[in-house]
Amino acid sequence: MELGISMFGDLHIDPVTGKTQLPQQRLQEIIEEIKLMDEVGLDYFGIGEHHRPDYVVSSPEIILAAASTVTKRIKLGSAVSVLSSSDPVKLYQHFSTIDLLSNGRAELMAGRGSFTESFPLFGYRLEDYNKLFEEKLDLLVKINREDRVTWEGNFRAALNNQQVLPRALNNQLAIWVAVGGTPASVVRAAKLGLPLMIAIIGGSPQQFQPFFELYKETYIASGHDVANYQVGIHAHAFFGENGQETADHYYPIYAAQMDRVGRSRGWPPYQRTQFDFGRSKPGALFIGDAEQAIDKILHVQEMFGLTRFAAHMDMGAPDHRDMMKSIEIYGTKIAPSVRKALEK
Repeated sequence: MELGISMFGDLHIDPVTGKTQLPQQRLQEIIEEIKLMDEVGLDYFGIGEHHRPDYVVSSPEIILAAASTVTKRIKLGSAVSVLSSSDPVKLYQHFSTIDLLSNGRAELMAGRGSFTESFPLFGYRLEDYNKLFEEKLDLLVKINREDRVTWEGNFRAALNNQQVLPRALNNQLAIWVAVGGTPASVVRAAKLGLPLMIAIIGGSPQQFQPFFELYKETYIASGHDVANYQVGIHAHAFFGENGQETADHYYPIYAAQMDRVGRSRGWPPYQRTQFDFGRSKPGALFIGDAEQAIDKILHVQEMFGLTRFAAHMDMGAPDHRDMMKSIEIYGTKIAPSVRKALEK
């Protein structure tokens, strides 16, 4: 199983003054953090696309291109690229270029995103939410599989025997599909034979078991090679030396961001009881010390047959020093123990 980190590029907002961290500072910190992930032997890094004042990354591909120059081994992907409001041709070109720069380490994770600001920003209608994603995913997959593309749809100009250049290394870009847990999205990814990433950010991971079963059944029924089967989860995580001290320190940072997001969605204020349940064995939060994390990661791996676990580690923008420490613990203590346990 691959062990990695995903981020959204949260900007720290001072709880007293309300002042937002300078974007250039956070961007420079992110590059330092990715460099450390590579140095401690983590397998994967993913960065999300957002168009909001509390996030710094609107173009994951620019961050990944920069990261490709300071890393040697770690896979570099989006988490996610909002395909519905992007042009699949240009998106493929961006990621194939990163793939060449990084010697084949680039991945594109397509999703509909957890926010909708990109739709009016780029001139799309929310009423076309589902149709946009379906059509653009179809074109993206076709571009990835064919050197010359002939295609026609409703939301962009047709292509007639056209090349999309440059081509990814080995003429094949790794493309994942990220979903929030809707059966139709799971089935679509399985039929296309694309790796699946499920975001589990609340409740209990156990409730997502039917989606993994549905994906595997559909994947096999669609004639895809089980040797290429890949599934992962993305879950909120943060690691420290002492589990309880880490939780107590991180809770106000985490709760503040949950409330910022929740206010726009009509959620009630985030409670400490939710946080504490999330940290328990049945919950969806991977927040604590190394031993707690190892036990819980192995638990979900056994439950779902995961090939990738992505720890979403910058929720609420913890201090950069704490982020670096969390990454170090993940890479030097958690990851080696998980890998050793899975070898048995």
